[in-house]
Amino acid sequence: MIKKILLGCIADDFTGATDLANNLVRAGMRVVQTIGVPETALAAEVDAVVVSLKSRTIDPVQAAAQSVQALQWLQQQGASQIYFKYCSTFDSTAQGNIGPVTDALMTALGVDFTIATPAFPDAGRTVFKGYLFVGDVLLNESGMQDHPLTPMTDPNLVRVLQAQTRRKVGLIDYKVIAQGTAAIRARIETLRKDGVGIAIVDAVSNADLMQLGAALKDLTLVTAGSGVAIGLPANFGIAANPQAATLPKPKGFKAIVSGSCSRATNSQVADFLQKGLPAYALDPLQLLEGDLVVKQALAWAAPRLATGPVLIYSTAAPDALKRIQEQLGVQCAGEMVEQALARVAQGLVELGVGQLIVAGGETSGAVVQALGMHQLQIGAQIDPGVPWCAGRGMHITLKSGNFGTTDFFTKAFDLLA
Repeated sequence: MIKKILLGCIADDFTGATDLANNLVRAGMRVVQTIGVPETALAAEVDAVVVSLKSRTIDPVQAAAQSVQALQWLQQQGASQIYFKYCSTFDSTAQGNIGPVTDALMTALGVDFTIATPAFPDAGRTVFKGYLFVGDVLLNESGMQDHPLTPMTDPNLVRVLQAQTRRKVGLIDYKVIAQGTAAIRARIETLRKDGVGIAIVDAVSNADLMQLGAALKDLTLVTAGSGVAIGLPANFGIAANPQAATLPKPKGFKAIVSGSCSRATNSQVADFLQKGLPAYALDPLQLLEGDLVVKQALAWAAPRLATGPVLIYSTAAPDALKRIQEQLGVQCAGEMVEQALARVAQGLVELGVGQLIVAGGETSGAVVQALGMHQLQIGAQIDPGVPWCAGRGMHITLKSGNFGTTDFFTKAFDLLA
């Protein structure tokens, strides 16, 4: 009989799910990531399951419904604590989806309080006095103000979240965090009595996240980026264990597909090009021609795979992206790129690619669905928030657009080897 899981996680995109799973594995948990809500009971004996959804930018009502469905499945597997994971840059709009999904999960669980923090210091995301920093700059100066679907123009997370939820939003600031676990728990009780339903939490270091994690031991629902995950396994008596990250040996050709337009991914594409490695740019405007563009990309890649890796990308600078969106519309442009790159990824696998990097959250969602991946085994970390994974006989890494060092595209394959 399969042992009940300890921690049940719901992620609002596929790269975010691997990001969270990566931190749990690093802290010693055995983790499986599912692609969507499974139709059957869990068949593996693990400590945690991360259900990855593609719900970050869909209609808020649909996002909430899908998240509650995931919650119900996780409860059936025995999860005693639920973790709703969103992006470390708090990607959302005034309509959602972080607030509506949190509201729906709280209602379904019958809880009156939870916390919210995207802090992930290892990836340069810190929260101070309720303001989110990316590296040394505020969120709205980080490039996220140009995000095509969720432009982040206000770094004050209390304001951002209050616009999305009917519950009162409060703050657990750095002064409380510095006093340790007991002070955090006391602050939670004070906020509860004051009618606060969700509290943004400051964190500027891993030590802060470890203190917070211990304070959340008895909280039924946690909402956060992936950073808080480093402090939760110890609550279940689990310690770091390198065996938790073991994957099968890699095989097959190497390739990268990139649909992200973030600053980090732009720099990674530029680094790949500067090294003189083979790269093929997809023009989003040409995607109106249909599968012809995909076939041309695959025909270009086929003779180069033996000496790979190869890169096929649609990454664009903010000004070029805006011109494309003006001609095609924001939603249409994004979906066309995602689906084209998903078909490219399918074709690459058919050509023998067994080691695949996918850059961009929405692109990653489209690719794993196109490849028919239903579960991923989580392996070792490449960069903070980005692990190698294994599924359907191949290795894949789903890289959030904002994550990874400049040399990520080449370094990742070196580490896997």
